[in-house]
Amino acid sequence: MDSQDFADVVSAVRAFVREQVIPREEEIEEGDAIPEPLRRTARDMGLFGYALPEEYGGLGLTLSEEVRLVFELGYASPAFRSMFGTSNGIAGQVLVHAGTPEQKTAWLPRLASGEIVGAFALTEAEAGSDPSTLTTTARRDGDHYVLDGAKRFITNAPEADVFMVFARTGGDGSRGISTFLVEQGTAGLEVGPPDAKMGQRGAHTAEVLLDGARVPASAMVGPEGTGFRTAMSSLAHGRLSIAAVCVGLAQRILDETVAYAKERSQGGSRIGDHQLVQGLIADSQAELYAGRAMVLEAARAYDAGEDTKLGPSCAKYFCSEMLGRVADRGVQVFGGMGYMRGVAVERFYRDARLFRIYEGTSQIQQLVIARTLLR
Repeated sequence: MDSQDFADVVSAVRAFVREQVIPREEEIEEGDAIPEPLRRTARDMGLFGYALPEEYGGLGLTLSEEVRLVFELGYASPAFRSMFGTSNGIAGQVLVHAGTPEQKTAWLPRLASGEIVGAFALTEAEAGSDPSTLTTTARRDGDHYVLDGAKRFITNAPEADVFMVFARTGGDGSRGISTFLVEQGTAGLEVGPPDAKMGQRGAHTAEVLLDGARVPASAMVGPEGTGFRTAMSSLAHGRLSIAAVCVGLAQRILDETVAYAKERSQGGSRIGDHQLVQGLIADSQAELYAGRAMVLEAARAYDAGEDTKLGPSCAKYFCSEMLGRVADRGVQVFGGMGYMRGVAVERFYRDARLFRIYEGTSQIQQLVIARTLLR
């Protein structure tokens, strides 16, 4: 995609988000669902495949282009981006990085068009921060594998048509894990009810149960025992995308905060004229500036093949923590109004908390960063 075409895409997405998505945020919150007209427009714009290769119907964006697009997507309720983020990101990237030509041809065009939704089934109740300890098993039985286990907090599970399931085919540790394509409707696959979460209503997670689920041997993605490596590769890409979402949402919160500080009066003067309020705004702007620059540089290094691990972890760690601080300051500037339901910064305060947990907690990013340097 040339620079002008990409600029046109970003401009169109920016207008769509601000003119159509933002006015329906309360509807998303109250209904816990993305309205079908927004879903349909997102499909028509190619948003279900922005990070998937052009040869399979996607937009084929580089990561540097992707994060710029996600800055715009992140400006609205996180549930909107989540609708297609997993298909583009951690689920779709499994196929991009490790799928056979046949698997890519069968699944990527359908993911890119929005015909189907993908899910990334790695996390378990006792294997979250350290997925190398997962206990879901895949036992070879002739020309099939039989999967048994339970996955937890799986994004898009209630809507997913295909699951990238990580299961143990060998011994202990990361080298015994393989990846499988498991279609919705497979006997032995059951999705639990949507979780009741603190925030991010409209983006659904659920438990995924596997009880003797049989899949053909051809459903294995990549060679046996390479699943952990595949998962980590997809997560590195996903961490940069999440960092970009955090930048977009922090910009939205700061814009809401500044607008309120300019219009709200106390004691005969607007609160934005008070120096302590100005300090809160300045701190948020400085951190947001740093986060945006970090994401852009990390994406550049990723595309160049210079760094596909340290930069994504640094960006995800800093930007998710930064977003939490920006959200907290936003509520503080709004004062009592910031604690009221129906006010955007209150909703974003709840939404923001999840970013420090998924795609690897802040504590896991600290370990990745330190261990990478110490090696």
